[in-house]
Amino acid sequence: MAVAELAPATSRFRAMGSDIELVVDGPADLLETAQLRIEELDRTWSRFISDSDISTLNRTSDWVRVSDSTTTLIEHAIAAWRMTVGAFDPTVLSSLVANGYADSRTDVPGHTTLLHPARCGPAPGPGGIEIDRAASRVRFGAGVAFDPGGIGKGLAADLVGADLIAMGATAAVVAIGGDVRVAGRASSGWVIAVEDPFDSEVTLIELSVLDGGVCTSSIRSNTWIDGDTPMHHLVDPRTGNPIDSSIVSATVVAGEAWLAEVLCKAAIAAEPIDALGFLESAGVDGLLVDVDGLVWRTQHLERFAA
Repeated sequence: MAVAELAPATSRFRAMGSDIELVVDGPADLLETAQLRIEELDRTWSRFISDSDISTLNRTSDWVRVSDSTTTLIEHAIAAWRMTVGAFDPTVLSSLVANGYADSRTDVPGHTTLLHPARCGPAPGPGGIEIDRAASRVRFGAGVAFDPGGIGKGLAADLVGADLIAMGATAAVVAIGGDVRVAGRASSGWVIAVEDPFDSEVTLIELSVLDGGVCTSSIRSNTWIDGDTPMHHLVDPRTGNPIDSSIVSATVVAGEAWLAEVLCKAAIAAEPIDALGFLESAGVDGLLVDVDGLVWRTQHLERFAA
């Protein structure tokens, strides 16, 4: 996705394994503060950084003292799992590693280390995760390996967007890869272009968003070959294998970016008609592209058309 530059204060950099774009209607020095915050969240949550909170939790069955942001991330992931009745599951990491995604696929090296040998199979679910907010500590249940993945990027966009408004920006856009959060009181909508998953030079729709989250997720991103088998990073929690669906990409508009991210993943795991019904029942709008290039839209998506 691309964000139209409607304000002079703009910054682009790499973090969280993604291209980051910040646009601020406000003091330009807020950009540096926002970048430092994103880099801090990356160091805290990344499964590829050995001393991050998430990596430490994934290597032990003991209680671990963690940052407030990590507790917030895990709480949101558990809520998302419940909301989607397990269609989104943050405990698919063992299968991801077993399927060949143990090392960082960016120019920044990193490796995922788990308490138990990686195996491919149904995700255990986060029901056994224990959170002690008062003592700022978390303990994972037996066999749980947590992947912050997309929900981490979406939540980071939400948190940083809120920070920018609190620090004096009138409006802001935080785009972390395919996760975008628009925050504040813009006089008109920020325009977000949704690309064709088969041709990045083609725009399927331009969305005008005043305040909320937009996420696009695709099985055509983060791909690799395991042996002779093509693989992608979206794992079916029921099987531990990459999702086998006729949906190639999903875009969701929701109140927050973390929620849009979660609903994207759940939609891709379904077939188009069921996925549209799921999104509409969740009270959000979205767009799906299937393997034949056919575009499916929720009934009211056009209200966001720029």
